[in-house]
Amino acid sequence: MLYAILGRDAPGTLDRRLAVRPAHLERLNALLNEGRLILAGPLPAIDSPDPGPAGFQGSLVVVAFPTLEEAKAWAEADPYVAAGVYAAVEVYPFRKVLPA
Repeated sequence: MLYAILGRDAPGTLDRRLAVRPAHLERLNALLNEGRLILAGPLPAIDSPDPGPAGFQGSLVVVAFPTLEEAKAWAEADPYVAAGVYAAVEVYPFRKVLPA
């Protein structure tokens, strides 16, 4: 089953986000190598692909897990959670329709 994981950044955490990013990407690359990562990326805080000091408001990850509980456990173990970058993490079942 696919799950959409939405991490919402806490205010003023851009420096922490940048410092922890390599560990965050390492986990995502592991899922990619397993063929389970559909997409992942940050949500800029302003309407720009490079928001500079405005930073990010969060991240979106769409990934395959056997159960919702496993998706939630993976999301809660993210380095961004441990570093206090994410103020909240939401996990939703996701049904991909397009592209087919």
